[in-house]
Amino acid sequence: PGFVSNRVLMPMINEGIYCVQEGIATAEGVDTVMKLGMKHPLGPLALADLIGLDVCLAIMKVLQEGLDVQKYRPAPLLEKMVAQGQLGRKSGQGFYAYRD
Repeated sequence: PGFVSNRVLMPMINEGIYCVQEGIATAEGVDTVMKLGMKHPLGPLALADLIGLDVCLAIMKVLQEGLDVQKYRPAPLLEKMVAQGQLGRKSGQGFYAYRD
């Protein structure tokens, strides 16, 4: 588990999820801050929906187990959403709702 992109991206996505879980911001709020304030073309939660929440969860688990670092511990909200079948774009529901 030494893929730089995953090691950098997943903690950002996870922290965005924690912001939603803790009521600090909505998914839209997190994404807007990162798009407008940080000039990201896509917010982290919209990106997580695109990647697949199940894929994000699997990557975080591999990183946490392989590196034994708590920053990769998946947010409980992510685990809950995946368990409920909310996988993002591929399931039609994630942090956003998608239509065909």
